[in-house]
Amino acid sequence: MKKTAAWLTRFALEQIGVKFTFGIPGVHNTELYDELNNSEQISPSLVMHEGHGAFMADAISRVTDSIGTLVIVPAAGVTHAASGVAEAYLDGIPMLVITGGIRNDSKFDYQLHEMDQLKLVAGFTKAAFKINRHEEVIETIYQAYNIATSGEPGPVFIELPVNLQLDKAPIEHLPKYQTPVLPPLASKTLEQIQSAAQMLMQAQNPVMFVGWGAVHASTELIAISEQIGGAVATTMQGISAFAANHPLHTGFCFGPAAVPAAQNAFNKADCVLAIGTRFGEIATGSFGGQLPEKLIHIDINPKVFDANFKTAIAIEGDSALICQQLLSALKSIGPAKDSSSLANQIAADKQAYRNTWYQHDSKNKVNPALYFDELRAQLNDDAHLIVDDGNHTFLAAELMPIHSAYGFISPTDFNCMGYATPAAIAVKMAKPNNEVHAIVGDGAFMMTAMELATAVAQNLGLVIGVFNDGELSQIAQAQQIPYNRKTCTVLPQTKLKGLAMATGAEYVRIENNQDIKTGLSQARALASNNKTVILDINIDYSKATAFTEGAVKTNLNRMPLPTKVRMVGRALVRKMTG
Repeated sequence: MKKTAAWLTRFALEQIGVKFTFGIPGVHNTELYDELNNSEQISPSLVMHEGHGAFMADAISRVTDSIGTLVIVPAAGVTHAASGVAEAYLDGIPMLVITGGIRNDSKFDYQLHEMDQLKLVAGFTKAAFKINRHEEVIETIYQAYNIATSGEPGPVFIELPVNLQLDKAPIEHLPKYQTPVLPPLASKTLEQIQSAAQMLMQAQNPVMFVGWGAVHASTELIAISEQIGGAVATTMQGISAFAANHPLHTGFCFGPAAVPAAQNAFNKADCVLAIGTRFGEIATGSFGGQLPEKLIHIDINPKVFDANFKTAIAIEGDSALICQQLLSALKSIGPAKDSSSLANQIAADKQAYRNTWYQHDSKNKVNPALYFDELRAQLNDDAHLIVDDGNHTFLAAELMPIHSAYGFISPTDFNCMGYATPAAIAVKMAKPNNEVHAIVGDGAFMMTAMELATAVAQNLGLVIGVFNDGELSQIAQAQQIPYNRKTCTVLPQTKLKGLAMATGAEYVRIENNQDIKTGLSQARALASNNKTVILDINIDYSKATAFTEGAVKTNLNRMPLPTKVRMVGRALVRKMTG
């Protein structure tokens, strides 16, 4: 039989379970788009910008069992998508990036797209392939998928020359995809797990720190915490890995930048169980926290061990498999520890912190704690909350309890502004029966707001809650604390109602605390009728989060004394002189 490479690509993508692709068709991938349109399984989606498409593919991988896939043009399409692909790379999110390529059967020099794309993407993909023959198509895609989803997941790049897409060639057989079988845990790993269980059960004040790499083990995490009687904190990306309504949940981060419940729990810790985290900058509040010598670190990527914190026991492997075995080992040692006193202390710390927000005078603006109180009261536990990069991210991390796995997604390690709106659209495409609510700062919203036209065109009912204060508030606060001055943070005045009209979205405004309940209810009612809604929130950013205050102080304290004196002195002078 004879098949084009475009047909073979569609076949392979269907075999590995791809349901959505995102991108923009062009002369170098038109044939592939025509084939995707013939698929009963795959829905190709036109986006406004390849960078938005990368965020959408990222989100698909985070909330479904289907890998997010980009189908883009070469050269400019690749560079436009690069930030979203790099976000997935640093966050450990699987993705396939399929681009067209110039002909590989011609004597002509195609200077318009003369670019070594594989070199371009080498720094932010797990692997990159260029297909040279029809016979390579299926196996290359299968190999790319296995690489993207194995170990620490990440994006894989595939270049498919345009002539292969258009021309037919004889193909002897069409291999079906075979899911790799994971080997059982090695005897060394089982011994490490047993040692870890002994260490945890002997500890007086064990704690747990969990990241996105453990989100698929959320059930086991709860059982382990109850067995060892340990408090639990999460990374930013791992917020949904442990239910916030569980009495042993303390909050996001640890150390000086954490909320009080997490700070207090980790200050007393004599043993830490860390699962699915690389101990990155945001997760640790700019590396401000300290950990005890008894650190048990579980991760699928061995390169993270001892990189930022010295481990006592480092266990490499899949978090779910290891947690299942660890739970069994813990139970074999003895009964669950009594954690009632600890739970009471955590509850008191959480309430005390929230009270500081209730006592804050937001004047005629919206108090963030009151907003998140109402949002939590109205949303079902299976709703998805998508955030962006900015001050709203840390407010959500500290004030919005997430009750279910995969219920919170964020661009964390690459910190791409503009993520939330496209990601929320993709989540709603994939989860049409789940409520989708985005929280995004006005600066980040402006970057990708026009993608709402895609949501409107597809009748997607979702709410984009814009924390609107006319400023890049996270960096403004980070400037104000040490410098007593803000530079280049005021945003151009933009009418969000006009953006709603331009894209066909609905518009709701929340002016102050009295509007919160009715405004949220109105926005959600519109979304339930398949309307895309811009919820314009007149947010009060005047109170800094625990994370912002702690991270700024941590970075200031680690500066050399002369630099510290200069910065503090300059801030004092500016405060006195204005």
